Amino acid sequence: MKENIANKPVPGWRQAHLGYWLGAAQQRFDARVLSLMAQNDEVPLALSNLAARGRLTASHIHITRHLALEGSRLTELARRANVSKQAMGKLVQECEAWGLVSRSADVRDARARCIVFTPIGLSWLQAFGQAVAQAEAEFQAAVGAEIATVVAIGLEAYAA
Repeated sequence: MKENIANKPVPGWRQAHLGYWLGAAQQRFDARVLSLMAQNDEVPLALSNLAARGRLTASHIHITRHLALEGSRLTELARRANVSKQAMGKLVQECEAWGLVSRSADVRDARARCIVFTPIGLSWLQAFGQAVAQAEAEFQAAVGAEIATVVAIGLEAYAA
């Protein structure tokens, strides 16, 4: 923590550190991805309307990012997204109501349930991939190719 001459914290440091900027960048990136998805003609109309009205949020992106193509148990999905099982359960219920995912018997354990993408959810996932690629291209255009590469390599190394 930075200190001034009187050994008191310097105001503003809470909004001027790496964690703050990482969080702000992720919020901006996720908002752009959702905006692009809301405008994508390949996204089912009901879902693009939900995204455009702010009903589909960055929280719902956790499911899109972390749900395995072969399906995942709720506890595994919550762990990958680093959220509580209860929070993920609520997100899954919403996504289930919107037709993005469904629950089925887990082939590894009949007592467990597995969350899988529906055909609509797979369309959503395809649009998500397109939106991420465009948002990354926009980031590269904004900061330059060299800086974008260094940022990506640095973040990958830091997150590993």
